[in-house]
Amino acid sequence: MDLALLRTFVTVHRAGSFTRAAALLGLSQPAVTSQIRTLERQLGRPLFLRQARGVTPTTMGDELAHKAAPHLDALVEIAETGPDSDASLRTLHLAGPPEFTAERALPALTELTGEDGQGFALRASFGNAEETLEGLAAGHHDLAISTARPRGALLTATTLCDEEHVLVAAPHRAEQLDPEKLGPKDAPALDDLPVIEVHESLPFVSRYWASVFDSRPAAPGTVIVPDLRAVLACAIAGAGLAVLPRYLCALALERGEVVALHEPAIPPLRTYFLVVRTGTLAMPHIARAHEWLHRAAAIWG
Repeated sequence: MDLALLRTFVTVHRAGSFTRAAALLGLSQPAVTSQIRTLERQLGRPLFLRQARGVTPTTMGDELAHKAAPHLDALVEIAETGPDSDASLRTLHLAGPPEFTAERALPALTELTGEDGQGFALRASFGNAEETLEGLAAGHHDLAISTARPRGALLTATTLCDEEHVLVAAPHRAEQLDPEKLGPKDAPALDDLPVIEVHESLPFVSRYWASVFDSRPAAPGTVIVPDLRAVLACAIAGAGLAVLPRYLCALALERGEVVALHEPAIPPLRTYFLVVRTGTLAMPHIARAHEWLHRAAAIWG
């Protein structure tokens, strides 16, 4: 059986679409269709059911993917690292949002980079959910942390943890507010404060306002910086209010560098997912990192 045909088959199985698989493989869609038909003729059984949107694997298709995918992934790894590479030299490519990856994931995973015979080299890249998942699907990453759950069979996601969001500002900014105007369901006093955000669309503040106050923020962004750690630094400096993950501002709250402007009974949450290409958890270094992050997340929670 031709390994190239198997590689195309596994890619189609993971992508759930000839079109998507063709893009991942750098082939034309007719070429992918032709290879799958050739493999089906060799096996004498259909591997996919064609549908209006993509394809669905048959029982035979699922069985073949289950048997073939881990071995193909291992061959790809050998091709990339060389046949003489040992487990300690394997490289894990991790991708995720910059702040969470830097503050949470990387410190946890660096414990696995030691010389214990089971360690691995670690490479990280940052990006938003769309960029991260596209890179994972294309094979640029082994493991991704995302705030969006992917659809389809190409990627497999598990819930990693929830992140609580806190509305904060420097103490002197909080003193400017009239507490009598800040009720549980409205935020008129807050509309007079400048806003610090990561984007002009105010994603964190808007989500907080919708969840807690059932409204939209009235003030535009005054300081826009594309990193939550920079948002925290600006909030500490007194530039305005910000909505931040509690893990990121917990120390600043403890030190009194910022204060919580509001404490809702049910704080807004954002969920993180740990995502891999379907079947790649058969690879030991990916499985170990996956399990390690889930253990660490139990402590974060």
